[in-house]
Amino acid sequence: MRIAEVAEFYSPTGGGVRSYIDRKFTAAAAAGHELFVLAPAGEDSFEPRLGGGVVWIRSPQLPMDSNYHMFWRAESVFRQLDLLRPDLVEASSPWRGAWIAAGWPGAAPRALFVHADPVASYPQRWLAPIARPEQVDRLFAAYWSYQRRLARRFDRLVVGGDWLAARLAANGVDGAISIPLGVDRGLFSPLRRDTALRAELLAACSLPVSATLLVAVGRFHPEKRWPMVISAVLKAAETAPMGLVLIGDGLDRARVIRAAAGHPHISIMAPVHERRRLASILASADALVHGGESETFGLVAAEAVASGTPIVVPDRGGCADLANPAVSEVYRAGEANAVAAALLRLIGRVPARLRREAIRLAALARSDEQHFKELFETYAALAVSRAEPNRAVA
Repeated sequence: MRIAEVAEFYSPTGGGVRSYIDRKFTAAAAAGHELFVLAPAGEDSFEPRLGGGVVWIRSPQLPMDSNYHMFWRAESVFRQLDLLRPDLVEASSPWRGAWIAAGWPGAAPRALFVHADPVASYPQRWLAPIARPEQVDRLFAAYWSYQRRLARRFDRLVVGGDWLAARLAANGVDGAISIPLGVDRGLFSPLRRDTALRAELLAACSLPVSATLLVAVGRFHPEKRWPMVISAVLKAAETAPMGLVLIGDGLDRARVIRAAAGHPHISIMAPVHERRRLASILASADALVHGGESETFGLVAAEAVASGTPIVVPDRGGCADLANPAVSEVYRAGEANAVAAALLRLIGRVPARLRREAIRLAALARSDEQHFKELFETYAALAVSRAEPNRAVA
């Protein structure tokens, strides 16, 4: 099967979407499929990948984030789809790219993989002090009407976790299939715990090995709420010694740096693109803390769980689905004091018992092989249902 993915937010400097699609290339090749990702960029080019490649299509830069470009001319995408003649077309954003994918006149079936919830990411966060999430959903009824119209243009609607499926259904977007994401369990494992690395990271926070090492990973973007997380760690550290290593970068960098300024127990690290090192960092931490309540799955939280590392996450969003009470704490989303209290509750548990249970649960973590197997089976069924006889290979 040849899959063409119109990926509006795939970028060499991107975050979770980039990591996910990079793994999809490997999984597709292993399953005998071809994957071609059509992504906007500064120039037209082709980047070969295992079993396929990335077709970079010249497009304007996204005004608010220089990491990304935005599709503009549908004809540029149509031309590449005509050349590829895919068995299935997938769109992976709810914006311009999805409408282009839906509007291509080719015969291949279409699937929309919803990776984001912009209402939860933006207006629910902005209006949290004065309105409940369900009130904000009603206020943005026009967006949900838009999402329903878009979904009807596709043969299948897919999401990467149960939380987002429930969100869509609650707002009248019916028929979404939840195929929960997984992690590379050969990479993320408790076996990567490194006491020397843990000591090194704590030293970067000006702390001894007796302190608690917290790690946070993600784009520096307002929806991740990193200044709130920093504030919470500083408050909790008044009761128990702890340091935070925050890994990432992005458009909210100035606010993050200001929040951490003058606090030696907060260490800001550049993004870690070497996946083995990131896996070792996660396994060596005492807990992962996350601030964003609009994660549609929470990939880094899943990677922490697979690494045998407890998580402290908000009570809304995809991360909450990953928070097993035996080894995790959840807090009321958007409240620094609630984050601090959750951190202290976790630290107050018996460390040896917590560690044993986290390692046991790590072995049960869902793998990305499981996710991609289900995804490709779903797509193959669609492709077979509308297959063209004697399709030529471009």
